[in-house]
Amino acid sequence: MGQNRQDAWTEEEDVLLAETVLRYIREGKTQLEAFEDVARQLSRTKAACGFRWNATVRKQHEEAIQQAKEERRKKDRNNKPETEHDRHPENAIDEAIHLLTRMKQSPYQIACSEEDGHIQKLVKENEELKNQLHHYETFIQSMENMLLQIRQTKKQG
Repeated sequence: MGQNRQDAWTEEEDVLLAETVLRYIREGKTQLEAFEDVARQLSRTKAACGFRWNATVRKQHEEAIQQAKEERRKKDRNNKPETEHDRHPENAIDEAIHLLTRMKQSPYQIACSEEDGHIQKLVKENEELKNQLHHYETFIQSMENMLLQIRQTKKQG
């Protein structure tokens, strides 16, 4: 009854899993990549590694996880030049909202909003052409009426 299951995790395997996941977090890689790495080393599945991490090991390393994330953020900040968004984060939020709103629109709507001045000019030109067309159609109709009257006059006379 005191036997361990064949697939039971040893303390050394838990340590390897924790160290690998924390290293991947610090390096800005994903936990899934860490599970794949550990799975290869321990001849286990990445799903088994992920389950073990989430069910047991992670709870024991919450503080270390936060420290690893903070180290990654510091490293990212040091390697990235400061942008306008860093100096004025409220602008970044406004720009993100604007971008998401634009992404929600159809490509036709985006093109229309970007080319609004050009489109307005085309709309105006289209209206002018419609008016000219109407004028010509009216003129043609009156000419056809006159021609019809001439033919009727010739038939009578």
